[in-house]
Order: sequence, then C-alpha cells, then structure tokens
Amino acid sequence: MRILGINALFHDPAAALVVDGQTVAAAEEERFSRRKHGKRPVPFSAWETPDQAAAWCLATAGLRPEELDAVAYSFDPRLARPAEQMGLDDPWDHLRLTYAREAPGFLKTALPGLDPQRVRYVPHHMAHAASAAFAAPDADNCSVLVLDGRGEATSHLAAQRVQGKLEPLYGQELPHSLGLVYEELTAHLGFLRSSDEFKVMALASYGTPRMLPELRRHVYPTGDGGFHAAHVPWSDLCVPRSPEEPWSQAHADLAASAQLVLEETLLDLARWLHGRTHDSVLTLAGGVALNCVANARIAREGPFDRVWVQPAAGDAGTALGGALLLSADGGEEPAPMPGADLGRGWSDAELEAWLRTAAVPFERPQDIAATVAEALAENAIVAWFQGRSEYGPRALGHRSLMAHPGHSANLERLNDVKGREQFRPVAPMVLADRAGRIFDGQLPSPYMLFVHDVAKEWRERIPAVVHVDGTARIQTVDPADEPLVARMLAEFEQRTGLPVVVNTSLNTAGRPMVDDPRDALECFGSTPVDLLAIGPFAVRREEFFAAGNRSARRPAEVLSFPSGHEETLAPASYDRLAETASLPVTGPVAGSGEEVVR
Repeated sequence: MRILGINALFHDPAAALVVDGQTVAAAEEERFSRRKHGKRPVPFSAWETPDQAAAWCLATAGLRPEELDAVAYSFDPRLARPAEQMGLDDPWDHLRLTYAREAPGFLKTALPGLDPQRVRYVPHHMAHAASAAFAAPDADNCSVLVLDGRGEATSHLAAQRVQGKLEPLYGQELPHSLGLVYEELTAHLGFLRSSDEFKVMALASYGTPRMLPELRRHVYPTGDGGFHAAHVPWSDLCVPRSPEEPWSQAHADLAASAQLVLEETLLDLARWLHGRTHDSVLTLAGGVALNCVANARIAREGPFDRVWVQPAAGDAGTALGGALLLSADGGEEPAPMPGADLGRGWSDAELEAWLRTAAVPFERPQDIAATVAEALAENAIVAWFQGRSEYGPRALGHRSLMAHPGHSANLERLNDVKGREQFRPVAPMVLADRAGRIFDGQLPSPYMLFVHDVAKEWRERIPAVVHVDGTARIQTVDPADEPLVARMLAEFEQRTGLPVVVNTSLNTAGRPMVDDPRDALECFGSTPVDLLAIGPFAVRREEFFAAGNRSARRPAEVLSFPSGHEETLAPASYDRLAETASLPVTGPVAGSGEEVVR
C-alpha cells in the first residue's frame, strides 16, 4: 500500500510516506516554509495543510496523488467533544473541528488529483502510539505511552502492541493534561507555549524543588493508569515573568518543582502499564516524550528493560504514525524506521551547482571528515550539512553546529551564535563504543532523547557539554549507521584524545533548522561560524567574506539558485559581520590536497 500521512490540525504540520510498510520519506512543513513549527497552534490556522512537505514526499517516491491508496489524517473529529464539555477554555475550538471535518477537501486542493474519499481519520493518540510502537526496532511486542497537550478528548494513551495490532488500554480524559500544564508553566515563565517547553526543562536544573508539596496537590497520579493535572494556580506559587525580564531563582525553583512532579507522575503511569502488559520494552511518543530528563528517569527507575522514544515525538510524528497504523490495519507488517534522516538531501553535483551559482569560494578536500576534525581541534565552530535532513526537532549529525567540547567558553560561544539563553546546554555526540566510560545511562542513545550523568573524571575534560547538574543529553554514533560522522569523531579523537564533539542544531533563534543548501549558506553568512562542511565541500569563513569584500562596491546581487528560488545577497553586510566578529578563523589544512575554487 502507498500511504501518505498528514499532521495538520494543531502545530508542527508534517507529511510522511509509507510504501509497502517501509518508511520512505518524512518532513516537517517548517523546513520548507521557514516558519518555526510551521504555524501557531490556534484554531484559525487549523485549515493549513503541509502542502510542500506532502508534495516533496510524493515526488521523492515518483508518485502522483491519484496513485495513493490512502491518506492518514492524524485527528478524528468524530471523537471530539465541544471544548466546554471537556472543561477547556477554548471558545474557538469549534472552528478547529470544522476545519478537521473539511480536511479531505483541503487536501484535494493541496494535492490535485487526490481522491478525497481516500482520506481516513486516525485518532490523534493512536497515530502517536503507532509512530513509536511500529517504528521502534525489535519491538514486535511492546508497551506504549503517549502524553501531550491534547487529542480529540484525551491527553494520554496507554497501549500495547502485540505483533501487528495496537490495542488501546487507557486514556486520560481532558481537561486533565500533563502537556497542557507544562504549556501553562512555559507561558507563566515568560516563554512561548507549545514551543519553548524545553527551555523550562533546562531552567529546572538551576532550581530547588521547594514548591513540590504544593504542586502535588494539583498534579498527581490517580493509581488507575490516569492522573489529575488541571487548574494549577501558578501565580500563587511564583510571580509570572515577562519575556524581556531575567529569570529569578523563584522561577527556576518553580521549574524544578514542576519537572519533578512530571517525572513522578510518568513513573507511576509506566509502572501501571507494565503491571498490565509485563512487556520488556516501553515506547514513548507525544510532546511530553521530548522531556529527556523524564525519559532518563523512566529508563533508570521504571520497570521496563528498555525504553525507546520516537525522535519525532511531537505532533510531526503523527504523520508517520498515522501512515504506519493504516499500513498495519491493511495487513502489512510495518518495518522499523531506518533512522531519523528521512528528509531532503542533495547529491554532490547538486551541492556544487549551488555553490558555484552563489559564487561562493569553496574547497573539495580529500576527506571532509578529517578537514572538519582538524578545524574543530583548532577550536573552530563548524556548520555541518550532510545527507538527508532529520525528521523531528533534534540535530543528529545531518544539520548541525559543532565545536570542541574541551573549552568551557564554547557553551557561551555557541549560544551567542544561535541567539539563545545562556542557561541552555548544548549536547555531545560520542562514538558509541566510547560512551559507556564517559556517560552513565541508557545506551545506545542515537536520538538525543535521554540525559546521562557525566563521569566525574570527564567533567573537566569536556566542560562545554556538561550541564549545571552534571548531566549531558547525548547522541551515540554507531559507524554502521552514521559512517561519516563516526569517521569525523575518530579523526577528532586522534587529534585531541576526546571521542566527543559538541553538537547543536544548525539554526538561529526563532528559525527552523537549516534544511536546504540555500538555508545553509544564509545561516553561514549571517553567523560567526568558521567553516561550512556541505557534502564533500568546505567553505571557509575568511574566503567567504573576502569574496564579499571584493564585490562590496557592486550593488546587491540577485542570485537565481538551482531550486528556482531567488536570494538577494548584500556583500557589504558581510563586511560589517567580519568587523564585529572576534572568533578565531581557521586556515587551510596543510597537506590536505584540497581543490580550491574561487
């Protein structure tokens, strides 16, 4: 069967294509539209569908809309109730439901030739559950926990996969929602709800959970597989913070208290589920499953032998889950997802065409991995653009910013490059066979979804990636899965003795992760990054800005890129960036044998 999955109703619109049980492609609309999260999760945007992501998925497989056997839409309006009946203060929710009912028509417009009768509604949390249970490796029999803000009428699902069937066991009815409570806290602390919850998790490490007793009166497990979580009086606990204000210790203490009560509740849910299923594997999905601190505690203290988290755990993942569920319901055996690199990619020839069209000076070294390792060893910041882009919010070695972990100043340096708050940590990527002697926690961890304690003897060796609480959110790299990244890490270890590199997403504040070559060049040209490794090619900062200086007397040029898009580049602006930058610039690698193109 050829099944297109669509997530569109709330946030993070995305599309995924499953053919004969195999995941072929998956991408988020934000990577095409360049709008963070694709859109805001308000009823007025619920009609918007991931048109570009869906069209790309089909084009990748050489399919036309009329050739699809089914389209899975990851929300079923027939299961929803009016917001007021669920205790939700959302007077415009009826508009969202109206748009959901009209989704087949919207998709027909977006994908000309599509038969709207082939659009099938998939319950939101079942789509989340399928994205974990069917995508996880070695999980023919597993338990599933889904937690997010809301679905049709629930905020949670406990389920079990037995071979090709997914059986729901329990769902917590709204208004009780751990996801919505965490969203409310995010807004109370001055961050953007449905977007910045990870900042609250990072801030929690700076606090003491002194408000835990009060929070436990409002958020607690009920012992029957559900929980109470609604109407928390946040202002009674701590004054709200406006976005422009600095955070206080009280704000950090509130975040720490909320983080702890979340972990306690999730542990209870996991234990209840294990008592029903007795499975050895737990799979997780839903936005709450992006809380890697809670995931680590479930793995460490919970009853399951192994915990696997869908890398696109947020709503974007329901596009894949919906397609996998219809595949299984159709009698197919869905295959585990091959990895998170399910998005767009470019051949070496296509990348070279981009660089030449943009008139960017570049080199083709004998080994880009060695060139990058040398630059990192010299304390350069490297933008890494390789292969297909990641599905989900984590940079996993395809669209990354990298740095030396042995210099503590690189944390502040990277946060400055990205325009981020300084309390936020950056993550390490580490060779899988070295991880066990440096980090304590569930291994392997290929998707950066668990925190690990850093061994005391290593904390001073890799200070840039050690959070204030002595932990790190690691990505383990297996050479069989990521040969180029593994080779770069091995080259870096040869030069420094460290099998670890700092890895954070290739983007700046408020922008989606870089996806195509144009995005990479724009990000490189607007940030103080020393080297861009794009496919087998290297673009050096000093050469890039020298080219801008040589053309500074010309007016801004409009470049027609190979994709058909146009960009206006003002070389004079590069001069100002070069004058204000104070970061070191790397030189050419001696004896590298690179081909230099100017």
